[in-house]
Amino acid sequence: MTQAQKLPPRALIIGAPRSGSGKTSVTIGLLRAFARRGIRVRGVKSGPDYIDPGFHHAATGLPGLNLDSWAMEPNLMAALLHDAADGNDLLLIESAMGLFDGIDGGDGRTGSAADIARLLGIPVLLVLDVSGQSQTAAAVAVGFHHYDPQVRIAGTVINRAGSERHIRLSRSAIEGAGMSVVGAVMRNSELSLPERHLGLVQASEHGEIQSHIDRLADVMEASLDLDAILALASPVTLRDGSYEAAIAPPGQRIAIASDAAFTFLYPHLGAHWRAAGAELVPFSPLADEGPTLDCDTCWLPGGYPELHAGRLANANRFRNRLRHFAQMKPVHGECGGFMVLGTGLEDADGVRHTMTGLLSHSTSFAKRKMNLGYRQARLLADSPLGAAGEVLRGHEFHYASVIDPGRDEPVAEIADGTGQPLGLSGGRRGHVSGTFFHAIARTTQ
Repeated sequence: MTQAQKLPPRALIIGAPRSGSGKTSVTIGLLRAFARRGIRVRGVKSGPDYIDPGFHHAATGLPGLNLDSWAMEPNLMAALLHDAADGNDLLLIESAMGLFDGIDGGDGRTGSAADIARLLGIPVLLVLDVSGQSQTAAAVAVGFHHYDPQVRIAGTVINRAGSERHIRLSRSAIEGAGMSVVGAVMRNSELSLPERHLGLVQASEHGEIQSHIDRLADVMEASLDLDAILALASPVTLRDGSYEAAIAPPGQRIAIASDAAFTFLYPHLGAHWRAAGAELVPFSPLADEGPTLDCDTCWLPGGYPELHAGRLANANRFRNRLRHFAQMKPVHGECGGFMVLGTGLEDADGVRHTMTGLLSHSTSFAKRKMNLGYRQARLLADSPLGAAGEVLRGHEFHYASVIDPGRDEPVAEIADGTGQPLGLSGGRRGHVSGTFFHAIARTTQ
């Protein structure tokens, strides 16, 4: 296909039975392979994930995007999809976890990629890791085909095959059951991406990311029928949407910490804030930079401060400028940003590092406990997140623990994704607020 042969916007979900099936590698390789053909392709991630959209961006040059059926109201998802499709030929939507995995959040609000398939009528390309099986893969494919008639499984990728015979056995069984197979990828450890405690190492930290993506694309071009995959994608139904449930910009000029320690800002938040007329002004605490006073809000996103605690403790200019800024203007920290706003942070070895002290709590990465799940937050006071009484939806994902809760007023009352109360969250003092909660969208109902 040439650049002159433009398609109407089309979309395809790339799903799998479980995490670790190879969806990300297949998605990234396909994104680059289609981009090589002159197709304007954009990656989308279902669910709360900061890291995969960075790889999608690296593969295509276009910003990543998250769609989350639990955290985002349907009208907001429709608006985001509409804007993502504008000017593009193809959207590849990578599922989180297994295709149907989510929570008991109500009809169409489970957080699964299957919700997106039903709501927007997008077909699914199923990635099957056939390690340790062959013909049995057909039973899995057939199960997916019949499990939910509103979710259309349009084709199958055989992944991590061990030999040509392995491919032949798996393919013949799947096709014999009436399912389409668009290709097979051989088992290859070199296709895997490096991981750490919150998932994959970020694209921005992967020194050879472009060459790795090119290798993935080479494999997908050699192993999969790209024309057949393109034919599986369906035209995007661009239904009317609304940004009413989007989180408003916290200021006109927003100072945003941005470096290897502070990376977790959802793409849809930054894009919406810019579209609403706000200016995002990045600075690097690791480079000992602080927010400038020509900004009217400072936002410290999540990230990996626990891996850079020593450098942050020695960033005196950053700390002093942030304290000066906080005397007059709002400062908010999410997750890693919340940790840095406290008095101290213990690294993995139990060494305590002095943080900014703008809030009175302390955290530890040495005393690790995984905190993971959707969260609903009712704000107890006005803050950069919104007005008192507003309810936001988002999530927590961290291993750090609070070892001293401090003496600050809480930011929000927190419940899990099913509405079960979890208590108070975060801290606020003066112009400063912070919480482990990552905000995704507002609720309007």
